Amino acid sequence: MSGPSRPLHLRWGAIGLVVAGGAVGTLLRYLLALVVPAWRGMPLGVFVINVTGAFVLGWLLEALTRGGPDQGGRRIARLLVGTGVLGGYTTYSTFAVDTDGLLLTSQFGASALYGLATVIVGAAASVAGVAVGAALARRRAGVR
Repeated sequence: MSGPSRPLHLRWGAIGLVVAGGAVGTLLRYLLALVVPAWRGMPLGVFVINVTGAFVLGWLLEALTRGGPDQGGRRIARLLVGTGVLGGYTTYSTFAVDTDGLLLTSQFGASALYGLATVIVGAAASVAGVAVGAALARRRAGVR
């Protein structure tokens, strides 16, 4: 007789997927931040990272949801890529530090623009990702 299964967040396999994905996502973020220079004093790399991460996460979760229940390969993809890679890739803590840095150097307009643009464009990117995921699922199903 076995007891109830452990919750997903307490299973070593699930934790390992998130950790491995997080390591990859963090490395990708670091490398992209190195190659995308600041623009007019604003940290463009972190902006690009957060917006692209929001888009990919929206697309991924929509595609996985339309593919069926959260089990098997879909669960592995969600944990490894959605939570792990994209969780390590996106960085709202660095976004907060960068926004604060702009404030500390009296760049109030740039700070407000950077903060608002990151949140608004990031939200729009996630909605666009969901729309792309839905459109691709409809196309695969032969529905227009």
